[in-house]
Amino acid sequence: MPKSTDLLPTLAARFAAHPHRHAGIAWAAVEARLTPKSLKTLAEMERTGGEPDVVGREGEAFVFADCAAESPAGRRSLCFDRAALDARKENKPAGAALELAHHMGAEMLDEAQYRALQALGEFDRKTSSWVRTPPAIRKLGGALFCDRRYDAVFVYHNGAESYYAARGFRARLLV
Repeated sequence: MPKSTDLLPTLAARFAAHPHRHAGIAWAAVEARLTPKSLKTLAEMERTGGEPDVVGREGEAFVFADCAAESPAGRRSLCFDRAALDARKENKPAGAALELAHHMGAEMLDEAQYRALQALGEFDRKTSSWVRTPPAIRKLGGALFCDRRYDAVFVYHNGAESYYAARGFRARLLV
């Protein structure tokens, strides 16, 4: 994992290269809010291929989200959550998306956040990403995922225990 001090130039360069993602936000204000804990999470997002960048604000907090063109390569082939992983009898994947997001110190995007990200660019044109799923759907064994095809954003469902080489998840972090 890169040291947090090594990550700052990468984050600053990405921030400068994509001003449309964070209009009206100054990098100095973002950098001033970064802590060792948030830098650790951002380093893990970066290490797993997420290419985190600032995508807006929520109240006083800045929102970082994975902005890699495709679902982060280091977070694919995962079923939805621990319950789904435990339910698989054979051919288990290496892990579970919701659990990994928590372990990273981040959260998985929900459908609305995923759609907001897609308004800033075109993501997941060849891959798909699990999104936080409403409890009523998860209780019935399902989970939601999204992608962009035909210049539109789609939301689909699958069994939570399923996993695919081209499906991962996008994380976000409030700083």
